[in-house]
Amino acid sequence: MARHNHLQRGLDGAAIGLSGLCLVHCLALPAMAALLPLAANLSHAEWLHPLFLAMAAPVSVFALARSGNWKRPGMVALAVAGLSLMAAGAFVPMNDWAEAALTSLGGLALAGVHLLNARICSCAEQAACAKLEPAA
Repeated sequence: MARHNHLQRGLDGAAIGLSGLCLVHCLALPAMAALLPLAANLSHAEWLHPLFLAMAAPVSVFALARSGNWKRPGMVALAVAGLSLMAAGAFVPMNDWAEAALTSLGGLALAGVHLLNARICSCAEQAACAKLEPAA
């Protein structure tokens, strides 16, 4: 059971980290672009949003499916909304600020789903451990 939960925490952590990378790309790189030429190139790289989406979507789906929390409609709705916003930012033509806003909101929604998923899994693990402890 501990191995199962360790992997689940890693999956949720990876999904949160990928969402964070997306936020850094959308929010911090444009500010850094004024200071560093490499950041300017990365802040307008059209291939980054599809790449982040291609990494975040399977990790997120797998983490939710593996935890069993895909059965919770609210979590599924938030995950779908987050991935949809990220997909819109990656593939729908729009100006830079709208793209950054949609992608950032999607990344925050997805990170929120995985924070909640990690919390639910942690509480379930603590309850399972409490059942195994001998009564005092």
